[in-house]
Amino acid sequence: MGKKILVIGQGGREHALIWKLAQSSEVERIYAAPGNPGIAELAYCVDISVNDTDKLLEFALDTGIDLTVVGPEAPLMQGIVDRFRSQGLLIFGPTVRAARLEGSKVFSKRLFEQYRIPTASYEVFDDMYSARVYVRQFTDAGKKVVIKADGLAAGKGVIIADDFIAADRAIEQMMKELAFGKAGERIIIEEYLEGEELSFFAISDGERYVSLMSAQDHKRVYDGDQGPNTGGMGAYTNPPIYNEKLRQQIEKEVIEPTIAAMKNEGCPYTGVLYAGLMLTDEGLKVLEFNARFGDPETQVLMPMIKGDLLPVLEASARGDLDGLELGVETGSCVGVVLASAGYPGSYQKGQYISGLDELDPDTLIFHAGTAYQDGCLVTNGGRVLSVVCRGKDIDDALERVYSQVEKIHFEGMHYRKDIAHRARWSRSY
Repeated sequence: MGKKILVIGQGGREHALIWKLAQSSEVERIYAAPGNPGIAELAYCVDISVNDTDKLLEFALDTGIDLTVVGPEAPLMQGIVDRFRSQGLLIFGPTVRAARLEGSKVFSKRLFEQYRIPTASYEVFDDMYSARVYVRQFTDAGKKVVIKADGLAAGKGVIIADDFIAADRAIEQMMKELAFGKAGERIIIEEYLEGEELSFFAISDGERYVSLMSAQDHKRVYDGDQGPNTGGMGAYTNPPIYNEKLRQQIEKEVIEPTIAAMKNEGCPYTGVLYAGLMLTDEGLKVLEFNARFGDPETQVLMPMIKGDLLPVLEASARGDLDGLELGVETGSCVGVVLASAGYPGSYQKGQYISGLDELDPDTLIFHAGTAYQDGCLVTNGGRVLSVVCRGKDIDDALERVYSQVEKIHFEGMHYRKDIAHRARWSRSY
């Protein structure tokens, strides 16, 4: 008998994880809660919300789930790992106390400061007047400033302000209008860092870790990094700036001290360590940590992983990664997100999606916001699909992926046409 796996989530990230886990010879059946139409081609979808821990726990116990993999951040902050572990279930992800690394920017910034993990200078505020006074230290000197909501804000709770008017508006939106709910009742204001941004992924068991690779995503909705932040409009693996020397630096200066710090704080970190980093003239600095796989980064990471992912996830959940590692494929992988008109603002649903049957066989499509309506695949979210292609290098992957994007259509579809533009820029100098 093979193993039964439960993946919690319904987006492109979870589709990519399930796609990879389905390749394991050890897997008999995968369940997804709640899943989506694309996931349904690989797994049994069960109608349970990602936030309904009681029903998820009941399902896992009744079904005899061997491993649960948590996709989104919200269940982690609600303590799903603690609940499952209390019932003897193996689950991949951090405990609620360890998940504070993402769930509270104040917690993480203070951890960085205490354990000398490089990061931007900052201050914490819970009143608007003091925040405005502090902001002027930057804006009066002609400097940009970064305002962050303390809690979870679906990847949108960070605002870069060019001047005092923009900074003041951001403070008011977060603290007075509660644009991000309770997440913005307390904010962080920090210096704006100039440099090259990248993400780095590792899997930890609380003491040891397995490094995966680096990626860059594109948060702004429009080409040229213009417009409001989104959940992510595309990503690509291993940007040109990333090399073996930088990998070793990231591990030594960021990953290892963070794992040691969390253990010392009495909340050992198990699961994915997703570090948002900035390479500045002063050196490497941490922007933030996320406590789960990224979206859309996972969609380009999974096709680049050699071998079976399942044993590594299980070992992380058990606290025993000793001797395990994951290989990485050569070349590059690029993903482009196709979004609904109006995203990240209000958008319509129910637009008919065409062209998927015309794609090349090696093209990967990961569903995010889709549904079936009268037997037809239609849009059902802001980010609808991720189109993903591997290539011998970034240029090859880009040519492949955009040639496939052109075959897909739904009314109002928009996407960025400059994914991996930083990679192209890096090679031109």
